[in-house]
Amino acid sequence: MLARKITAVLRVRQRSYPSEEAKILIAVKLYEMGRLSTGAVAKFAGVPKPLFLTKLADYGVDTFDLSDEELRRDMTLARRHL
Repeated sequence: MLARKITAVLRVRQRSYPSEEAKILIAVKLYEMGRLSTGAVAKFAGVPKPLFLTKLADYGVDTFDLSDEELRRDMTLARRHL
């Protein structure tokens, strides 16, 4: 059955598919594409933001996407406050 194959590939319980896990998968993809903020996609998925951030890691999506220059700037600013 197709539903079993999908849930096996996604490594989710069949009874949670499609409602809960599908929303999280859609939210992860929307965040990865830069369409919505973490707060907005967490709300869409119906989970707290900290939980959504862990889901990003579960699916191999970086939480922060900083360029080298942005990272250097942030490090410089952080050192000023030490």
